[in-house]
Amino acid sequence: MTTTRRSLLLAAPALALATPALAAWPDRPVRIVVSFTAGGTTDIIARIVGNLLSERWAQPVVIENRAGAGGNIGTEYVARSAPDGYTLLVASVGPLAVNGSLYKTMPYDTRRDLAPVSLLAAVPNILVVAPDSPARSVADLVALAKEKPGGLSYGSTGVGTSSHLASAMMDQMSGVQTTHVPYRGAVALNDLLTRRIDFMFATIPSVIEQIRAGRLRALAVSTLQRSRAAPDVPTMAELGFAGFDASSWFGILAPIGTPRDIIDRISADAAAIVRRPVIERQMVDQGADPVGDTPEAFGTFIDGEIARWANVVRLSGASVN
Repeated sequence: MTTTRRSLLLAAPALALATPALAAWPDRPVRIVVSFTAGGTTDIIARIVGNLLSERWAQPVVIENRAGAGGNIGTEYVARSAPDGYTLLVASVGPLAVNGSLYKTMPYDTRRDLAPVSLLAAVPNILVVAPDSPARSVADLVALAKEKPGGLSYGSTGVGTSSHLASAMMDQMSGVQTTHVPYRGAVALNDLLTRRIDFMFATIPSVIEQIRAGRLRALAVSTLQRSRAAPDVPTMAELGFAGFDASSWFGILAPIGTPRDIIDRISADAAAIVRRPVIERQMVDQGADPVGDTPEAFGTFIDGEIARWANVVRLSGASVN
């Protein structure tokens, strides 16, 4: 018997064991849990991808919003779900990489309880003010904050979210003190528009239409490179905040123990969707930069983000009991 034939015979049992789960999946609706409220960036991305996964799988893909505790509620729900490929998670940097450093006790461990599937998109935060704000630039905003220590307020989508920590990072790097006003979900934008708060780092998809319509003024983006959706808006780094990088990202995960062949199928299908030219244009137009990578690449990325944000949380002094 040749070495090649012997190898194939030895591999055959393993292949036979690997195929039944994938062959039968999905034979009923798949649920994607979104760990934030409907209408936010996480929800928008989940629905774009979910609708097209439904077409590929010839099964309904149901989006279920389970918001609360900075994304922990929905994330824990999926971490405790059956690892059968029928309950998936679309979540962001907060519950996946920040909250482990922010919360004194956590109901799950991202790397222990969840299996990375694919990083769907990277999304810059964009610093915005009301159109009648006296701050027409980041320099103006910093000058105003220096004139009135603690007098300017900023909104966020919750303690420890990238919108909160981006503002805290700006305070640290510019030597000013501003007041944090946390909101649940995207409600902060309403108070920004009416100037109950003075500024906010918001994800581009959540504010791009208001910026284009002139209802918000964009001052800077939080990534090291300019956004494809707002190429005329400078980066914080360009404006003197060297190394300023406080972006959001969104990925799909499954409960740990989900069969690897199912994870690979979801990963490949999700990556194909976000790389499809028409979807890529749609996502870029809404402010997201599509990625679509492998489970291994996403896992390595999460490890790096957990370490990076732990340092940001420590310097900000933020914590949640």
